[in-house]
This record gives sequence, C-alpha cells and structure tokens, in this order.
Amino acid sequence: MAADAVTASVHIDAPPERVYEYFTRPEAIISWMGEYALLEAEPGGRFVLDIKGAPVRGRFLELDPPRRLVISWGYAGSDHLPPGASTVEVRLTADRGGTRVELQHRDLPPGQRPGHASGWTHYLARLGHAASGRHPGPDPGMPQAPLAQDSP
Repeated sequence: MAADAVTASVHIDAPPERVYEYFTRPEAIISWMGEYALLEAEPGGRFVLDIKGAPVRGRFLELDPPRRLVISWGYAGSDHLPPGASTVEVRLTADRGGTRVELQHRDLPPGQRPGHASGWTHYLARLGHAASGRHPGPDPGMPQAPLAQDSP
C-alpha cells in the first residue's frame, strides 16, 4: 500500500458480483455517487462521472470482475489534479455473507488528500446502502468539493 494513499473501506450486505456493477454501470454508480456517468468498462475505456459539479475524468485501467478494478482519476479543468492524474484501486472480497470493499486512491497531491479521504468515506457509505438494496437518499454532497480545494 502506498504510504501517501487515501484509503477507505466498507462492508456491504451484497455479493461481490452485485457490488462490482456499482462501479461499472452508469445507472448503478449514479445511484450512490454523481449525477451523470459515461462508463466504458473495459481496459482503456472512458470513466466520466460528474459529482456535485466536479467533473471527474479518467480511464478504466484494469478490470478483474468481480474482484478488482483500477481507474485513473482527475478533474476536467484542474491544473492540480487533471484528468487521469491519480489512480483509484477498488478490491472486492467475499466476507461474512457480503462484500468487503477496500479502496485506495494513490498519486493525490497533498492538498487533495483530506477532501478525498472524507469524500470516499461519505460515498462508500452511500454505496453500502445502494448495493444492499436500500436507497441512499439524496446526496447532500461534501462540505467542500475536492475541485474547490485546488490551490497552488
């Protein structure tokens, strides 16, 4: 594990096969994170997700359904974290009749880490509701969007 990586995890009462779809199907990902998604879930395919006005842009780098996926991550228009500048790795492990989701976000500039740490904790909790069949409710968003933390 990268020492400077942001990590987050959650246990979800759903099998890995179902949870995996919440990272690869547009209608599933927007149920817990974002308002718009264009996902081409194949190596090199586009990962486009608009989250509360933050335009996430990247690519699917590796897919090993239903165990693991790696996505490049950044923001359209950002000088500090441009599209594809960081990497999100998601590991799904069958655990206690459900799935253990372990997420690691690497290559973030130091100023971006606190916002992404709280963001991933927030959104993985919402994923837990959605993937286990409960509606997570409207997304109140984060107190400060990660893009708003761009600073020299």
